[in-house]
Amino acid sequence: MFRDLLRLWKYVRKYKGRLTSGIVLFLFARCCEVSIPMFLGVGIDRLATGQGDLLYPICGIFAAAVLRFFIVTSARIAVRRASFLVQRDLRNVFYQHLQRMGPHFFAKFAVGDLMTRAIADIQLVRRLIGNGTTMVVIFVYATLFGFGCMFYLSPQLLLVVLPPLPVVLIYAWRTSSRLGIASRRVQEKLADLGSHVQENLTGIRTIQAMAQEENEQRRFAKHSQAYSDKFFDHARIHSLMQAIMPSLAAVSIVGILGYGGHLVLTEQLTVGAFAVYFFYVNMIVQPFRVAGMIISLIQRGAVASQRLHQVLDYAPEIKDSPIDEVPEIIRGEIKIQDLTYAYPHSAQPSLLDINLTIARGESIAIMGRIGCGKTTLLKQLVRLLDTPAGAVYFDGYDVRDYPLQQLRTQVAFVPQDTFLFAEPMRSNITYDQPRRSIDQVWQAADAASLSETVEAMERKMETIVGERGVTLSGGQKQRTTVARGVIRHAPVLVLDDCFASVDTETEDYILQSLRKLRVDQTTILVSHRVSTAKHADRILIMDQGRIVEVGTHEELIRLNGRYADLERMQREGADFDYLSYQRSVGTFK
Repeated sequence: MFRDLLRLWKYVRKYKGRLTSGIVLFLFARCCEVSIPMFLGVGIDRLATGQGDLLYPICGIFAAAVLRFFIVTSARIAVRRASFLVQRDLRNVFYQHLQRMGPHFFAKFAVGDLMTRAIADIQLVRRLIGNGTTMVVIFVYATLFGFGCMFYLSPQLLLVVLPPLPVVLIYAWRTSSRLGIASRRVQEKLADLGSHVQENLTGIRTIQAMAQEENEQRRFAKHSQAYSDKFFDHARIHSLMQAIMPSLAAVSIVGILGYGGHLVLTEQLTVGAFAVYFFYVNMIVQPFRVAGMIISLIQRGAVASQRLHQVLDYAPEIKDSPIDEVPEIIRGEIKIQDLTYAYPHSAQPSLLDINLTIARGESIAIMGRIGCGKTTLLKQLVRLLDTPAGAVYFDGYDVRDYPLQQLRTQVAFVPQDTFLFAEPMRSNITYDQPRRSIDQVWQAADAASLSETVEAMERKMETIVGERGVTLSGGQKQRTTVARGVIRHAPVLVLDDCFASVDTETEDYILQSLRKLRVDQTTILVSHRVSTAKHADRILIMDQGRIVEVGTHEELIRLNGRYADLERMQREGADFDYLSYQRSVGTFK
């Protein structure tokens, strides 16, 4: 537990000045607080002895109370301000770390789980630093000052207070481990609940289309009940601790009343000192009332720290270790040499002995059945997968030598997943550089055959497309992502099957626009249509991770191989049946 808590120090030490000032201010506040009963005792003794002058104790109590108010307020502001700053920094570090993670990380950690860690767990750390520090400091100061003043007033009476304390400490120590286990289970069930909600809201259209609302409500209720059960278990342990600990500490009051009364009757203790003694006993007992909460905060904070560092300790799959010799601008010449790649835990490589040279300004089309390695090959170019050393070169330099920021800026990758943000159309197209001029936006939209669609919208480029582009059709989403790639004017443009939901006429218009706009710029696209591929300078046919055919449209037709069979199938069929194509290419030898 303490090891997990100590790992938070690197975030806290930046604000140790604020925390130290708050702790020191709490010390002065406690001095003011212990002085109030002293002044009260003086007043009681003066009344008991018949002295009527109470101005001194009254002024003393008033001054101490006012001074304590301002000191405590300043101390709490300092400590809580530090806790919010730590929370901000930790959340930023956590989010930045997620940006560097690869597909294997997100396969291991569900999005809902990560959201729970980023929000709930970091919130627990903030509470530990803010509320926990305040409560621990008050607990320590109250105990020290309380025992000190009690010893000053009557050392004999102090012996009555001490016996129950070891029992309290032993109980607290044993209960803290149970509380830690309960806290971990609460956070795990909260993560499960968050993952379920996130997954269901993302797939809400599928749920509604299949009339599974009631089933999903039952599943949600099951997750919610599991979380509630674990939370109740934690609350039961916590509540029992809060009830027992002050009760054990308060046992001392009975002894003080009996033995203290004897000391007063034998004139070994004044009435004022005896009355004040109860204030200091309460000063000690009061922190024990919240001792259960302190232990709970520490345990939950330790669990939260452990869960956060479980993510932060996960090393990025893609190592960004550039060299200084690489050119600032990628020209677009690509060389792939003996590239073999296998996904972790996969028995067969997805790419096998890929060798290919692409000249600057050349357009390449890649075709092949599902699972043949097309997307895997494209991801190697932008290092969305951990590209092997010495396998992929840009302008004669290993792709691993380029900074990831430069590589992914100058090699524009448009993935199959047509993800759009719940932002205006313009913001989705200009995602990488929002300050682009509106003329550039319309030019990219026109190149992607999107202009008429946008013109028909009520607010044109300022139309909100909804989360994941829910207000757009599949073809409109694809054309928007193509426009997002085109507007970057990158030296290399990679399109991963971005025309599947676009009709052939629109597709032909887009490809002709790209040819005009991207003179002397390299373009690589994946497609399942011959009508798309024939526009390229060269066509690659892939199968089982290998390149099995390479050539122009005419060359491959003359070769009379897989591409020629596919062209014949699409030309003779009234409508191209892609599933039939998949079955047929599976029989090619």
